[in-house]
This record gives sequence, C-alpha cells and structure tokens, in this order.
Amino acid sequence: MSWELLLWLLALCATILPLVLLFLRADADLTLLWAEWQGRRPEQALTGMVVWVTGASSGIGEELALQLSKLGVSLVLSARREQELERVKRRCLENGNLKEKDILVLPLDLTDTNSHEAATQAVLQEFGKIDILVNNGGRTQRSLVLETNLDVFKELMNLNYLGTVSLTKCVLPHMVERNRGKIVTVNSVAGIASVPLSSGYSASKHALRGFFIALRSELIKYPGVTFCNIYPGPVQSDIVKNALTEEINKPMRNIDQSYKMATSRCVHLMLISMANDLKEVWISDQPVLLGAYMWQYMPTWALWVTSKMAKKRIQNFKNGLDPDLPYRFWKTKKE
Repeated sequence: MSWELLLWLLALCATILPLVLLFLRADADLTLLWAEWQGRRPEQALTGMVVWVTGASSGIGEELALQLSKLGVSLVLSARREQELERVKRRCLENGNLKEKDILVLPLDLTDTNSHEAATQAVLQEFGKIDILVNNGGRTQRSLVLETNLDVFKELMNLNYLGTVSLTKCVLPHMVERNRGKIVTVNSVAGIASVPLSSGYSASKHALRGFFIALRSELIKYPGVTFCNIYPGPVQSDIVKNALTEEINKPMRNIDQSYKMATSRCVHLMLISMANDLKEVWISDQPVLLGAYMWQYMPTWALWVTSKMAKKRIQNFKNGLDPDLPYRFWKTKKE
C-alpha cells in the first residue's frame, strides 16, 4: 500500500468517524436535528394559532399542552377523563401565558365516532378556526398474539386508527375550505418497525402511516393544508402503564420508565417539527433510532436483528421483567 493511499484512508476515517459518533449520540432523524439547529423557532411560527390536542390528559399530550401554553396559542384539550383535563388546564394557566378564555376543555372518546362532528363544531364555535389538530390519543399493547383476545385488536384499531381517521375527516373540510391547517399525528417507531408483544399496536400505527401518506397525496392541490407524521420511540409517559394486555380489562403491571427519553425533550422536538413543516419525523434515542434507519434502508438486516432481539424481549416479558431491558442496558452503558 502506497503512502498516498494510506494518508487518503486516514483522512477519510478522520472525516467519517466524527459523523458516526455524532449519529450514535443523536436522538432524532438528521433532518429534524438540522431544523432544531438552523430552523424556525416554535415561538415564531405557532403563536396565535388554535391547537386541538387529543390524548391531552397525560404523557406526551399533557406535556405538549404545557409547552404550547407558553407560546401564546389557544388550546383545546381532549381526552376521555374530564377531571384530568381540568388538572392539565390548571397547570397550563399556572405555568403558561394563557388566560381562562384561551383554553377549552372538551371531553372526547375517540372510539365514539358519532360524537366527533359535534366536537369539531364546538371548537369552531369557541375559537372560529382550527389551525392545528394533534392526533395524540391512543393506547399501546403488551401481550403475545396467541394469548390475546380478538377484542383487544378491535379496540386498538377502533381507538388508534379509526378514531383518528374519523376526527381528521371532521376537521379536514374546515381546513380545506380555508386552504390552511396542519394535521399532526403522533405515530410510533412501531409504525415503521413492528415489535413483538405489540402486534395490534404496530398494526394500528402502520395503518395510520399508510392513511396519512395517501391523504397527503390526495390533497396536494391544497398546499396550505399540511401533514406531519411523528414517530417517537420509547418515551416516559403513561402509555405503557395504560397498555392493553391479553384481555380488555386486564391491567398492565408497573414498569420503570425512567431510562426512556424525557417527555419534555420529545415534545420540544415535536414543536420544532411543527414549526418547520416537516413531513416525517423520527424521535428516539439509540439503538431504536438506528433500528428505524435499518428498517428504512436495510430491511433484510433489520428483520434479522429484530428476530434476534425478539427472543430476549419475549423471555423478559414471560419472566415478569421489562421487555425493553436490552434497550435499557444500552442507555445505561451510554450514560
């Protein structure tokens, strides 16, 4: 090997290595991280808008409401639990820049699709417009297919998929008429890469991904109506606590989530996505983020890796342990 070739290879490694190390520390896709660094700020792009958030009673939805309340928006908070929505409203009033008139508590059951049109009209009557709909409501699942009642799969599709589609269809005519509005859908990395123990949840999220990509193409003649699909990985929230199991009414055992991405960080990146009109966004720590890239660009390799990890995940679950223990080990070593 000549000295010139050796020096060229060393220079190439010196260029690539920092990029690899940067990627291994990344907690979102590269386009989103660039927007966070160089893009528009949420306080510049979102102030004065009417934002309707479903699933606003806890987790990502609650944190999103809190961060939006500091941006001078008008908020509509929806979920099934009215008492929890009132609690979130009080937090927004105490910690944000909003007044009582700027927040509407609107209880909503996504599975009751007959109520969605009336709910939409209630928002329009209160604020006169809907600038952003954040489809955040939903539940996850922790159970094996062979042990799971079919009613669990029906509930997941009715809530996560059909409920979201129904509410979107009620809001869209208003946005199309104005040629202005944004539909933000909180999907999941499971909507890109299916994971064992969450088959029904993954199916509902894959359905959402297919629906909104097709819908975006159908409405291309309305450029003012935009769509943002957000795919978070493991995040600290109540979604696992409230997960469906083998039976509809069987509760999920408590699982430590302290090692997952902070909800505040996830929501901050969501607001960056909304402010910069990003279309498809991945938000996750490693190694889940790497897995999303593998499923996108190297699906055969991704399937092999997933199959290897599935055995450990299922074994942990059967032993009463956290199925995400391999991910937790990565996080512990990284820190």
